[in-house]
Amino acid sequence: MPFGPASRLGVSLFDETPPVEWVAGRSQEEAETFIKAVYRQVLGNAYVMESERLSVPESQFKRGELSVREFVRAVAKSELYRSRFFTSCARYRAIELNFRHLLGRPPLDLEEMRAHSTILDTQGFEAEIDSYLDSDEYQSTFGENFVPYIRGYKTEACTSMVQFTHTFQLVRGASSSSLKGDLSGKAPKLNALVIQGIPTPVVSPASKGAVFSARPTGSVTRLGVDGSAGGKVYRIEVTGYRAKTFNSISKFRRSNQVFLVPYDKLSQEYQRIHQQGGVIASITPV
Repeated sequence: MPFGPASRLGVSLFDETPPVEWVAGRSQEEAETFIKAVYRQVLGNAYVMESERLSVPESQFKRGELSVREFVRAVAKSELYRSRFFTSCARYRAIELNFRHLLGRPPLDLEEMRAHSTILDTQGFEAEIDSYLDSDEYQSTFGENFVPYIRGYKTEACTSMVQFTHTFQLVRGASSSSLKGDLSGKAPKLNALVIQGIPTPVVSPASKGAVFSARPTGSVTRLGVDGSAGGKVYRIEVTGYRAKTFNSISKFRRSNQVFLVPYDKLSQEYQRIHQQGGVIASITPV
């Protein structure tokens, strides 16, 4: 069931990229297109330099020695994938990214994440990758020749509203990679959310490439003077934030920011952010 215009939800790249199936006998140019599609999905839309490409598996795929699934396996088990999404990330962040990259959906719940954590403990990284690619779910959804794709926001992949909204936490802002520009960075994004089993807001992005983090699960209150409706606290998410130096010539880039601001300070904070070159992605009451 469609859920509003994809461009307004920050998932237009996935909505506008239909599933692709490899058929034997295609040209070398078409094979190259499939190789790039696998890199884009498995590496989370990250840029791959020519020197980082997997020349041997690519050649095997072009010669028909590897199916799409086995080429996906080669990329996911490569040092390129391991260094970007496993050794440099917190464990549960690595697991949720494996779900995103290899099954095209968020994890169902904490127990599913724990099961994969156990595989890592007892069998290691390669067995963890195999657990996705050899699963009945992968086989029934992608088979041997479909390139995996993001599917949870408009298909049967999600079994609950919680899982549905968690999909957006993993795939919003397709112009960035799975890690680049993400407010969570290499820290777990869904861990606290799956523990509590709560859905998250789906906020319309204010600019192309905006990537949002989940709102705090606890309430924020303002006590004392102005502890009333006029004293509401608002959450401002800022993307593409750049701070100017004293000479206004050179600039340095800072990570995306989240600010909790009282109602009576909104205007002042809004001006400060724009003076420093930030782009406000969303303003929501806490």
